Parts: sequence; structure tokens; C-alpha cells
Amino acid sequence: MKLTHPETAQPADAAARREIRPVICYPVETLPPADMDRYRALLPGLTRVSTTLVPAREARCFHVPAGHVFRIHSVEGPQVGDLNLWNAHDLSERFYSGKTRALHGTHLSTGDRMWSSFPHLRPMATVIHDTLDWYGFDQYGGSVHDVIGTRCDPYTHNLLSHGGQYHHCCHSNLTRALSDAANLPLHVAEQHVHDVLNVFMCTGFTRDTGQYFMKASPVRPGDYLEFFAEIDLVGALSACPGGDCSAEHSSDVAACHPLLVEVLKPVEGALSGWSSPRSNGYDRTHGR
Repeated sequence: MKLTHPETAQPADAAARREIRPVICYPVETLPPADMDRYRALLPGLTRVSTTLVPAREARCFHVPAGHVFRIHSVEGPQVGDLNLWNAHDLSERFYSGKTRALHGTHLSTGDRMWSSFPHLRPMATVIHDTLDWYGFDQYGGSVHDVIGTRCDPYTHNLLSHGGQYHHCCHSNLTRALSDAANLPLHVAEQHVHDVLNVFMCTGFTRDTGQYFMKASPVRPGDYLEFFAEIDLVGALSACPGGDCSAEHSSDVAACHPLLVEVLKPVEGALSGWSSPRSNGYDRTHGR
């Protein structure tokens, strides 16, 4: 258990050390800016290409061509979802939640990008609309759409419940969905499942112990999170078995609801001159 009181006495200059101002690790002023004016101009002419209903306590995969838009909708009741993204042509290029967090912060909203894994490190998708952007950060330090949690998984559940076997954790759901969509054995598909964007989930860190917390999501039917696909994507979304995650996230008793994924195509010519971002330009031949 974490110690509740320090064992080491404070040095004489403890206050001065604490008062040192922080420095942002990754200043983002030099990042290529997201072309939000162009993305917003696409919205009036979008036509629906496909819809995918993700049942409660399950996951489904969907395909989004580069230059298309996808929306994740709350349709029946408060519900959070765990999102994975892969390059549709190379599953080894996948969403890198840790680097996305380092660049954009603990929670994503309009204008933030979902970055891919090394060696590519390029935008996979850009958030272009968020109906929960009004929430901001609450009095507990909580906010919506986090990239700090991993995903509920059966291994941690087994550890904390002393042997509990639960098969609808988001990790398990995402594994089965990718296995079905990509025709992969489960043990192979599992290797591609990765840390997520927790869509609609309200989370933060406690100020006293620094522990990851969740609270009831503010999402309601009609809310959605909208993305522009920067490259050809395969996505997988799990409707978390914790429902709105107000109490627990691996549960057969929490009220759970489906989520809807909508893929939309811009009008012909709307993206004239646009192309997918290239992989990162770092030259690996001279050292890694």
C-alpha cells in the first residue's frame, strides 16, 4: 500500500524546491496546425457511408478512409467507450496514447490530434467537434475523453479480485472485435490492442494520492465526438461494461447502452490539395 505519511523529514529548503515553476515538456507551438477551417467547411456536405452499432458490453470494428469523418454517438443513455485506431494497411502503426497525452494533455477535445506509434509518429485523426467541450475541468480535476487510463482488462481484474474471471472487459471486447474483423487468431489480435482514448469517460487524478479516478460521465443521448481521418483507418470501439463509469468499469450489473459510429464522406472536391500526412521524417539509419 502507498504510504500515507512520508518517512523522510523535509529539508530546510523544501518550500523553495516546491515553488520552482514547472516547464512544459513538449511545447507544441511548432507542431503543424490542424486545418480546422477546412475541416469545418466539410461538415455541411457530408453524406453517410456506413453506421456501426456497438452493443452494450461488446465492441465492433469499422473502417474510415482517409479524408472521411467519423462520429461516435451516445444514442440511448450515458455510456463511455474505449477507442483503438490502426493504420488500415499496417496494424503495427497504431494510436499512441502516451505521446498524444504528452503533446495535448490528459484529455482531448476539438483541435487535438491522435498520434500514431513510432516510427511513424503522425496524426491519425483530428478531433473536429465535441459536444461535451463545455465541461472543461471540474472541481475534482476531472474532465472528459481521457488518454490517461489504459482500458479495463481481465488481467488487472483477476489481480484485484483475487481470481475473478470477467470476459467483457474492454480489452477482451476489442480483442474479439479485431480478431473477427481482421480474421486473426485471438492471441494475435490481442497483441495489437493498445491503450485507448476513453471516449465520454470523465476522469482525473486525486490531488492527495495522485490516483486515477472516474466519475459519472456527463454524456447524454445526442452527444457525439467527431473526428477527421488523416489516414486510412481501422477503428475498434468498446461500449464499456461500466456504463457511465459512475461506480465500476467491469460489471454485469451496471446500466449499459450501445454506442453508434457513423462514417461520413465529404462532397467531391472538398479536399482538393489535401493529402495524408507522411510518416515522421527522423532518419533512423544514423542511430536509434
